Order: sequence, then C-alpha cells, then structure tokens
Amino acid sequence: MSGRKKTFCDGLSRRDMISIGGASLLGTTYSLSSILEGQAKEAVPGNDTSLIVLFLAGGLSTIDTWDLKPNAPKEFRGPFNPIATSVSGVQMCEHLPKLAGQMDKFAVVRSFGHRSSGHGVADHFMLTGYHPSAGFNSGLKPNNQKPAHGSVIAHELGARGPVPPYVCVPTMHNSGGSSYLGSTAAPFVVESDPALPNFAVPDLAPPLAIDARRFGSRRNLLATVDRFQKRGEARFNAQARTVNAFKQQAFELMTSKETKTAFDIHSEPDKLRDKYGRNTLGQSCLMARRLVEAGVRCVLINHANWDTHYNNFHVLKNDLLHLLDGGMATLLEDLYDRGMLDTTMLLVTGEFGRTPRINNLVGRDHWGPSSAIAMAGGGITGGTIVGASNERAERPATKPYRPADLSATIFHSLGINPKKEFLTPEGRPIPIVPSDGEVIEELFA
Repeated sequence: MSGRKKTFCDGLSRRDMISIGGASLLGTTYSLSSILEGQAKEAVPGNDTSLIVLFLAGGLSTIDTWDLKPNAPKEFRGPFNPIATSVSGVQMCEHLPKLAGQMDKFAVVRSFGHRSSGHGVADHFMLTGYHPSAGFNSGLKPNNQKPAHGSVIAHELGARGPVPPYVCVPTMHNSGGSSYLGSTAAPFVVESDPALPNFAVPDLAPPLAIDARRFGSRRNLLATVDRFQKRGEARFNAQARTVNAFKQQAFELMTSKETKTAFDIHSEPDKLRDKYGRNTLGQSCLMARRLVEAGVRCVLINHANWDTHYNNFHVLKNDLLHLLDGGMATLLEDLYDRGMLDTTMLLVTGEFGRTPRINNLVGRDHWGPSSAIAMAGGGITGGTIVGASNERAERPATKPYRPADLSATIFHSLGINPKKEFLTPEGRPIPIVPSDGEVIEELFA
C-alpha cells in the first residue's frame, strides 16, 4: 500500500508535501539550524517522557475495532465478532488478535468524540486540541491554525541529544506543523517510506554520502555566501551573530554518528522487522521506537488511508487491520521489553470515528460525535477502559471527553503546564490547551 498515492473522499491528496528540509545542502542546513536555534532558546527541564502519535488518517472505524456493539441491530454492528483479550472482561475485534494479547499494556477511552465530521477541521481538532476558528484553511498554507502537540513539546522541552525533538514519519500531516511557534518548533520530516528496501532520509543521506573533501568545499561555499551576513551581524544585533553557530551545529547533526544510527532502520534484526510488518505502518512504528530511544521527544506517524466509505469490512479485514495489529502490538511489546513503555506515551487515533449505521455501499461515513482512542505508556494504566458509548456507538453514554482533554492529558504526562499561554506574533495570548480541557484522570488510576 505504500507505493500508491492515496486520496480521501474530498479528493485532496493526503501525501502531505510540507517538510522543513530543502533539496539543497544550503536549504537543509538552514532548516536544521533553525531547529537547533529553537532548541537552544526553548529547552527547559522536563521529565523523560516522549510521545508517539499513530495517526490513522481518514478515520478509524472504532465501532469495528475498539468498541464493538455485538448486541446492536445488524445494520449497526457489522459482521466482525469480538474476541477475549489479555484483560478479563475486555473484548476486541477478531481481526486484532495480536493487540488482544497486549490489552494489558494499553487503555481505550470509549466515551470520546467531538463536533467535527469533516477532514481538515477534525484533523486539526485532534492534533492540536483546538477546533479551528472561522476562516480555517486545511490546505498546504493554512491560516488560523494552532501548533500541533509535537511542536508544543519541541518548543517547551527542546532537544535531548543531537536528534531533533519532533519528527514526522513518513510524511508531515497538514495539521502537524508549528503554526505561530515558527520554524524553531517545526518537525523534521523524514519524507521517505521506511518500508522501502533502499530507505534513506533525503535531508540526511545526501550529505552523508558526499566525500569529506567535497563536503568541506560546500561548507566553504556556505561561508562565502554568508560573508555579507557576517558583516551585518557584527554591526547590528547579537541575536543575528548566533546564526553561524547554529549552522555549524547543523553540519554536525548531519554528520553525527548518533543521528545516522537513529535513522538506520536497516540495522534492526530481520526477525524484528518482520514482526512489526514489512509495510509503511509497521516500519514507521519501528522507526518511532528507534527515534524515541535516540532522544526524540515526539514522533508523529502519518498513515493513510482509513476513509472507508466503501466496502468498509472488506478493506479493514484484508488491507488495514493486520497492519495495525502487527505494528501497534509489536511496538507495545518492544517498548515494554526495553523498559521504555513507562516513559513513552502512545496515542492511536484518527480524526473521527465512522457512522454507526452502515451505508448502502457497505461502508461507514464520517462520525465525529463518537469515537474511541487508544493510549498507553507515560503513566497510563494498561488494561483500562474509560467510559462507554451508547448501545449503537452514536454518542458517549458516560462523561464525554474531547480533544482539549486529550491535549491536557498528553501535556500533563510530559510535564508541560497545560495552563501556560503562548503569545502569537501579534501579541495575542493563547493557552496551550483550551480552557475547558482537563486531564483524563481515569487513565492514570
């Protein structure tokens, strides 16, 4: 599935083309140096918890996976059967047998939902905690957006080691950017499928392949291009004088052994790579583990296409669920075996759920009012089921939780004050989390 360009029902491509890296060495260096400058300015003491977001773009059918309704009428429940899990009394879809065996390691919030059922708006809601304001544009140059969770984390906590604090795999989501936080909080985008046999990170691999003498020549070229800038820096402000230092660090990042190692998925044992699954989702999960292990604070895995308006059950059974089952289950097991689960929060979600009633194309349409999210690690109690939807999964039947609550929960776990405010370039204060957001305490019981 990784080699085919996918679109959602709105006709928009979900192969997001935004990346902070440039095609040239100078472009790459400028982008990396911007990140490094932000790290130096924004890094503050925090805890050791990282975040992995597995975003199932298009909208996972949670009524067919985490929140089956076997007693609902046929036109709602669908053909999938529930199976027992490793937690007594908790059931899951029969097509997720590996995850059923890992249920003791993650939690599901079943009383989750929000008011948006359209791509773009709902994506932004889930990845930022904020419902877009009037004039929102979900295209490649959006306005009125808020920073994604990963950008907030990068801005507040900075880097751990030589790797960037926030990375998107394999591509960036339109709502995964830094908004008014600027380039210093923007993600480093891999822009390559880790499942490919010749996988390499475009912004890192070319310089690393260049002969040392040629690389030195390019460094000298950069110095020549900057000579007028240097004169200006010496004459004007102290902040500008730091730019060259960050560019130097960018060169070091591109040639650092730690960075090369973090992105070198080929060094993983074949047996483990097979267990994750030799597909985009599985290998992205493995890459996320490697990056977190190397010090990355947030990894956003952007995986499409879960927009199952047609033949929902055939597509889930034959094309999608086995990818999720292998990738997520192995990631949980791998993190646990390495002693990393306590300090790695995992969120698995789409932008919304799917309609409880099956449509005439044997599919399910968009449904924001009720969905379910899966979370693990970072202090979350495994095997927990939080809340419930009603008998047809149409809406929450218990205390409802919203994207703002999810944001508060994430930042609470990472040691970031959710009540803190940012200032936009216009000087307008905006809280990191909307004022109605609260931590989902049941996850930590």
